[in-house]
Amino acid sequence: MKHYQHTLQNGIRLVHIDQDSPVAYFGLLVNTGSRDEKEDEHGMAHFIEHAIFKGTKHRRAYHILSRLDDVGGDLNAYTTKEETAFYASFLSPHYERTIELIGDIVFNSVFPIAELQKEKEVIIDEINSYKDSPAELIFDDFEELIYADHPIGRNILGTPETLNRFGRPEIESFLKKNYHTDQIVLCSVGKIPFSKLVRYAEKYFGVVPENRRRKRRKGFKNYKAIEEIRDMNTHQVHCILGNVAYNARNKKRLSLVLLNNLLGGQGLNSRLNLSLREKYGYAYNVESTFTPYFDTGVMNIYFGTDKDKLDKSLKLVHKELAKLCHQKLGPLQLKRAKDQMIGQIAISTDNKENLLFTLGKSYLLFNEFEDLSKVNASINAITASQLLEVANETLYPSQLSLLIYK
Repeated sequence: MKHYQHTLQNGIRLVHIDQDSPVAYFGLLVNTGSRDEKEDEHGMAHFIEHAIFKGTKHRRAYHILSRLDDVGGDLNAYTTKEETAFYASFLSPHYERTIELIGDIVFNSVFPIAELQKEKEVIIDEINSYKDSPAELIFDDFEELIYADHPIGRNILGTPETLNRFGRPEIESFLKKNYHTDQIVLCSVGKIPFSKLVRYAEKYFGVVPENRRRKRRKGFKNYKAIEEIRDMNTHQVHCILGNVAYNARNKKRLSLVLLNNLLGGQGLNSRLNLSLREKYGYAYNVESTFTPYFDTGVMNIYFGTDKDKLDKSLKLVHKELAKLCHQKLGPLQLKRAKDQMIGQIAISTDNKENLLFTLGKSYLLFNEFEDLSKVNASINAITASQLLEVANETLYPSQLSLLIYK
């Protein structure tokens, strides 16, 4: 899949994949998230993602929201622990309209005081609603547990106390310290000559003052396995167990992605789903997740079950983990696992919005983009011995932390 790239003088990068479709996608990704916050800034990255739509030097909030809605487009944003994204889907003739709008909200927002207070209330409601969903909350609490006293362990939303301290000066200070031009990627998937796309990028982003990153992120060290049971008065028991894992640049990362997919990925034939749900009926939802970060990663297994089935469920989980740690996959098992993952990736990238994020994040982290043929070749090169090694490094029982809500 051919792609094009261009770097502006201020360090902002532009990447594009040409797609013959009437619908186009454009996004701005910045390598900044909740892990870049100081303790008294907890929730700031996510708050900015909300507040940035509330008015610029040229537009009120209504005009921002209507700019793409009026032509059938869609404007959105998200925040993670390590990145913030502003993106849109629209008809191809509206490329310039979209690029100008995203440039305006990211670099010309004025953060009206009255609007900030409204948005704080919205996010506090979001925090409270999240507490009502233990199946989601437990993932944040697990990372807080294993990344104790480190910024990457804090949740993205913040707290009512920190949110209420944020004003325009605090927002502008955070943007200056963290929205670095060499950490911004403009990504595009759609039908437009790349030369025209470059002109639009230069016109609306080339004027942004250069502001390059000088400081390194604080790394995480000294993981220790820990177990904790919390009385949450939930109907079900919610359980998560896992370990710190490979970072996004580790050569073993892809092997762990394959192993995770086999263990408890999206397929209904994952080992955990076949065991806990299909064979024994102990859990409606059981899954495993691998999340690589810049300098660390998390591998975890989650399930919810009735209280009298917790011990039995944990035994089944450990049984599956023991198989992966002590038994090599046979040739047929390994081939099936690879074929499944290759198919899932192909289907995912056929969704153009997913392709946009894959393109943008690849340049954000690696300053390159591998097409499917190279990814498939890397997957097919994984051996059963490598998977056995990865399983023992990440899933061995003595290394696993455990968090239970009951």
